[in-house]
Amino acid sequence: MSESHVVRYDLVPPQGAAHSFVLELDPETLELQNVTSREPPPWTALDFEQCDGCPLQRAVSARCPAALHLAPVIERWADVVSYDTVEVRVQTAERTVAATISAQQALASLVGLLLATSGCPRTAVFRPMAKFHLPFATEAETAYRAAAMYLLAQYFRARSGQTPDLALAGLGRLYQSLHDVNRGLARRLRAAARQDAVVNAVVLLDIYTSLLPEALDDLLAEMRPAFAALLDPA
Repeated sequence: MSESHVVRYDLVPPQGAAHSFVLELDPETLELQNVTSREPPPWTALDFEQCDGCPLQRAVSARCPAALHLAPVIERWADVVSYDTVEVRVQTAERTVAATISAQQALASLVGLLLATSGCPRTAVFRPMAKFHLPFATEAETAYRAAAMYLLAQYFRARSGQTPDLALAGLGRLYQSLHDVNRGLARRLRAAARQDAVVNAVVLLDIYTSLLPEALDDLLAEMRPAFAALLDPA
């Protein structure tokens, strides 16, 4: 069996020691393999501020999978304020990315990766982007990666005899579902965090989630000139 796909986040807060978060992803499914706490906090219970439309049932899953994997982040960063400046280093087998940014920006990148790979059935559609995780991505970079991911999925659908959605109509629905998840998580985290950095990280993610579908056509249109050689029938 192939080794896990590992992403390591090292974050240094304004005061105190650095915190390391090592995410071990299944090499095929890209689902998080990290062992969760044996005594998870009460706010991870599935029915505690459960997301609207959540397909999970307490009889099958007593805990929210996204909340379970977010709990270690909350425990270590509950006292960090969102506008604090932090140093971040993200390591994968291929490269290291470093930045000095606000706590909420750093945590938004980490939380986004956690959500996609956590086992939440509504965020699992974004797991392919975790394979080529891009920390601190801009709006244009996210638009390009999301559209590429979705269109590759349509290629796989066409190869299996299904009808592909080349107009990207379903991509907006995926982001609307993610918006519902973000709102539910923000409600959970307000009950868990003493400061606002992690909550605002989710809010920041949700801003991108809400704005991206509306801006997608314009962002992709701006990229079209670079595709001239690929669009030339000759």
